[in-house]
Formats: sequence, C-alpha cells, structure tokens
Amino acid sequence: MGETSRLLGPAEVRALAERLGIRPTKTLGQNFVIDANTVRRIVRSAGPAPDDVVLEVGPGLGSLTLALVAEVRRVVAVEIDPVLAAELPATVAARAPDVADRLEVVHADAMKITDLPGPAPTALVANLPYNVAVPVVLHLLTALPSLRSALVMVQAEVADRMVAPPGGKVYGVPSVKLAWFGEARRAGAVGRAVFWPAPNVDSGLVAFTRREPPPTTATRRQVFAVVDAAFAQRRKTLRAALAGWAGSAPAAEEALRAAGVDPRARGEALDVAAFARIAEYGPSVWGVDPRAR
Repeated sequence: MGETSRLLGPAEVRALAERLGIRPTKTLGQNFVIDANTVRRIVRSAGPAPDDVVLEVGPGLGSLTLALVAEVRRVVAVEIDPVLAAELPATVAARAPDVADRLEVVHADAMKITDLPGPAPTALVANLPYNVAVPVVLHLLTALPSLRSALVMVQAEVADRMVAPPGGKVYGVPSVKLAWFGEARRAGAVGRAVFWPAPNVDSGLVAFTRREPPPTTATRRQVFAVVDAAFAQRRKTLRAALAGWAGSAPAAEEALRAAGVDPRARGEALDVAAFARIAEYGPSVWGVDPRAR
C-alpha cells in the first residue's frame, strides 16, 4: 500500500484542538502526539501487514490514524470523546482522501467493547492513556481473540511492568496476565517533547505477539484469581498470600505442593505456567480441600 497521508504537526494539532474547543484533560489521559517522526516510528515498529485490520484506541485528533490508514486495509478507531470521534473522519478525509474509506470510527469506551463492526481486527496499535493502559490491553486481548499482535505506547514505568520477567522488582500482576496471552517486549523509548501537552513522565513502546496460553485445565479467570491473590501482599510467602484463596494457609500449602511450587516462595518468583498449575488445585476448580480432588 504505502499511500501518502499528510500527517499532523504541532501547529496543525493545536489549531485543530482550538477549532474544536478541545482542552486536553488528565481525566481522559489526553496527550496528543505532535511529532510526525514519532508517528512513523510507531507504525514502523508495529510492522502491520497490508491486509491487517488495525484497532486503534484513543485516536484523539488523528495523528497516528493518518499514518495507519496509509499502510493497512482497514483501521477501526475507538474514541470515547464524542467531539473527537465526530471530527476524525473529516480530518482523515481532508488529509488522506485516497484512503479515507479505510477508516471506521466507533464512539465507545474501549473497556466496554465486546465486538466491533466489520472484519475482525488483527492488530492493536495505539497511544494509550496512562491511567487505563494495562486494563484496556488485557480487556481487548480477552474480548477480541482475533488480535494477533499489538504495539502500544504507554508510560515508561508501565511498559517495564508489562514486559518484566519473573524475579524482578517490577514483575507483578500486569506481567503475569499479559504473559497468559503471549509475549511482550520493549520496542523503544519515547520522550516527553513529542506530546502536547507534555506529560510529566517518559513513555515506552511495548510490542506484543499472541501465543497459546500455558496448557492447563484451569480457566483464565481461575488463573488470574491466583495471580491477584499472590500479589495482593508482595512480601508474603505464597502459603500466606493464598490462604484466603484456598480457604486456609494449610490448604494453600497443600495446593502449592501438589502443583510443584515451594510454599515459601513469593509470587514474583513464578511464571505464568506455575500460576496455572496452582489454579488447577484451587477451591474454584474442585473444592476447598486439595485432598478432596
């Protein structure tokens, strides 16, 4: 494909926002990208195929949207702000008229999406609001199994948590839950100056590739319940942390030993496969007492 779009620069972004009466709000996490080179870099890092259907969450004024519609057969842009959602088709029609028909705008909260119009999306590419980045990614991977890959820009600290391996200080719930769906890796850093208004923190790119969850007889919900309990109090051993989940500390210990996990270990030492094994011995699967299985 590679059709040309006229991307938005700092002056265009500010002028468009002024015309629409848009004042970026922290509530919606609105920090608009004003640097065309950063937009090109995001699309290049995402590496979408020409036949991909890309889901973009929070397109805002259309900085990234304009680059995406030039590269793929369809872009579904989900925008919660009604003014921005209404204006985006006009922006794309004016600045990328040859490919404007590839855009579908959905005025909705991404956290409430269960399906989308048209062909199923195959890739997620988005500059995500810092305060909801991880919940949005996990929800979309759950609700839209057609998503095979993702490239998201998030707060740098959040990016580190999303890609952290077991054993690290920032390894936690986001790391494990994202690993259930696939493999995440850092795809670069992004400075503050490319946004308007400039945030108080740096950003990072996270690339994701979906793969099958670890083999287990437990459901995703059951595995995630173990993960949540294990990290609710990070300093506790798993025997203590999972006492509420299992019904008692002795029951938790028995479940852990049955799963081949040291009860004295802590949650940050376990990978997603270990959490899945533990879930198979949990009360939500077959009762409170592990010996009753």
